[in-house]
Amino acid sequence: MEFLPILTTITGIGMSIGYFTQTYKIFKRKSAIDVSLGTYLFFGVGVMVWLIYGISLNNYVLIITNVVALVGALSVIISYFLNKH
Repeated sequence: MEFLPILTTITGIGMSIGYFTQTYKIFKRKSAIDVSLGTYLFFGVGVMVWLIYGISLNNYVLIITNVVALVGALSVIISYFLNKH
């Protein structure tokens, strides 16, 4: 495997960690009052589109990074509904 695909995969996964930090903050505070649900819904839809595109190209860099991002976005959305008070 070449350097650039490895770098972009690591970078994409690293960027997706931001979703999980938001999820952690929601559960720690037991509140999602400051979270914009619309933002994460838009991110989730965008990530799904990129994932479908990656699958259509059989591009593992796009698939791996967007699976991680989709799980992250879904974790925020689910934690929002579990802690929206």
